[in-house]
Formats: sequence, structure tokens, C-alpha cells
Amino acid sequence: MLKLDRINKIFNEGTPDEKIALDNINLRLAPGDFVTIIGSNGAGKSTMMNMISGALMPDFGSVTIDSNDVTRLPEYKRAHFIGRVFQDPMAGTAPAMTIEENLAIAYSRNQKRGLRFGVDKKRRDFFRTSLERLHLNLENRLTAKVGLLSGGERQALSLLMATFTKPSILLLDEHTAALDPSRADLITKLTKELVEADNLTTLMVTHNMQQALDLGNRLIMMDKGQIILEVSEDKKPGLTIPDLMTEFEHIRGEKMNSDRALLG
Repeated sequence: MLKLDRINKIFNEGTPDEKIALDNINLRLAPGDFVTIIGSNGAGKSTMMNMISGALMPDFGSVTIDSNDVTRLPEYKRAHFIGRVFQDPMAGTAPAMTIEENLAIAYSRNQKRGLRFGVDKKRRDFFRTSLERLHLNLENRLTAKVGLLSGGERQALSLLMATFTKPSILLLDEHTAALDPSRADLITKLTKELVEADNLTTLMVTHNMQQALDLGNRLIMMDKGQIILEVSEDKKPGLTIPDLMTEFEHIRGEKMNSDRALLG
């Protein structure tokens, strides 16, 4: 489903600001895997997500999705493989358009004849049924401008839009980090429901270690551009935050950055 082989990325190579962003990244996801990703700021988490989406190209290595080598494909040509939700609730939707129009754009992503935004009664009923899954009464606000929604409502809509066409890979890049605790809990719950209902192959970056333990069947820890720990499906249940901190100290020979965001 997803394969990263020997991915390397260096920013500002050959300058005093040179930074190794990704260092020999190898990762395999089978269909239905839900992998949570933790690591401190600068560990390479979002860079790896950008490498998968096509927002960045690797200096070396390959990216394969559904047996297709997409390494050199630009982001727009990978769009039909990938659904993505960003940290900023403003990033995944068009605020000047209605809920219905935003959903129509998302729905058209896999259509072969260009962008088809027309909405007939059958499709409108489908949109309403889909929105009911969010439990936010948005199914009764199809003509409301998205810019009028709260941050939590917009992020819920972004999540639905990203999963609408059952993408090969769902990328969640700290998608609850900018929300207040109650809305973050709501989006976390919706994430679990939508991913499990459609058996979506998912990568989720989070700074909240407890969230990383509670969601998904696998976990990886990144540090300084490397995957330093992979926790398999059979070992993840029962794992605790102190266990993860101990693993980091064992691997790196130093204490894990204990900032509050990382510990959740």
C-alpha cells in the first residue's frame, strides 16, 4: 500500500545552515494499517509526510503507493491517492464556498473528467448522509459558508472531505493540535470512527504521546530525521508513556525532550 525506500532529504546542503531532514527512511504500510508518529520538533515527521504527498521530492530514495512509483510525481498528480488533513483548520477547506460546494470539490477528486462540481438531489442526499456521521448538525447547513464554521467544525469537515473517496493513504499532520481540548477530543473520536469504518491506511503525526498510544495499530518514533523505534501491532497494546521515554533513552543515551506538548 505504501513503501518508502531509503528516503533522504537535506535542506540547504553545502551551507552553514545545512540540515539533514530525513536520513535513510524505510517504512512499509500494509492495507488498513494505522500508524501514529511521534517525535520532538525537527524530528522529520512533517517532512516525511510532505515527501509522501509530493509537496517535497527526496534527494535519494523512492516512494511507492499501490505498487505505483510516485517518487517524481508532483503533488497534484498524487492527489487521487492521498487524503490529507493539516494542523490549521483553515487549510483544508475553501472559506468563501458553501459546505455543499466544498464537499463537491472533494467528491470530484477521483472523477476522470476534470472538476465536476454539479450537485443533483442524489448527490446532495449523499452529502447529508455523510455529514450525519460527524454529529455536528452540518447536514442541515449545506448552504452555509465554511468561513462561518468554528475551528472544530471546519476540521471535522476537512477530515470528512479527506476520507470521502476512500484514499489509498490518509495523512493526518497534527490535525488536533490547534483545537481546544473538547474539540480535539471530538476530532480524535471522529478520526477513529472514520478510519475504522472504511479501513483506511493512515499515517498520523501527533505531539500527544497518549493520543499516539490510544489510536492506531502501530507506532513509530522519529528523531533527527531517523525512525529510531517501530512498535508493532502485537506490542503496542499496554505500552505506556514511561515505556516510550525509556526506549528513547536506551536508543539515544539521553533523556527525551520533556516539553509538555510532546508528553501530552
